[in-house]
Amino acid sequence: MARIAGVNLPTNKRVIVALQYIHGIGSHAANSIMSKLNLPAARRVSQLTDAEVLQIREMIDREYTVEGDLRRETAQNIKRLMDLGCYRGLRHRRGLPVRGQRTHTNARTRKGPAKAIAGKRK
Repeated sequence: MARIAGVNLPTNKRVIVALQYIHGIGSHAANSIMSKLNLPAARRVSQLTDAEVLQIREMIDREYTVEGDLRRETAQNIKRLMDLGCYRGLRHRRGLPVRGQRTHTNARTRKGPAKAIAGKRK
C-alpha cells in the first residue's frame, strides 16, 4: 500500500484515480504528475515500485499544497474575511451562501434543514 501525503492510496485503482484521494489533487494535477514522471496512464498503484512512489511523493511535496497545509490555508483565508467584516466574511459568519446565490428558496445545504415558523397558517 502506497502512503503519500498522509493518505493511504487504494491499491487496486489506477494511479491517476488514486492520487485524487489526496485533498488538493484533482484530475488535472494527477495527469500532469503522471506525465512529468513518464509513468503510463494505465499503471495501477499495486504495480508501482518503491522508487516510483518516492518520486511521486517528492513531486507532490515540492510542487503542490495538499492535505493539512491546504485545509489550514483555506481556513485562514475564511477567518481573514470574517475578521475584516467584509460582505463575504459576514456571509461565512452567518452560514449563508457566499457567492451570490438566491436564498429565498433553495440554499438548504448552507442554511440547514427548514425551520417551522409558528403561527404561519392560511
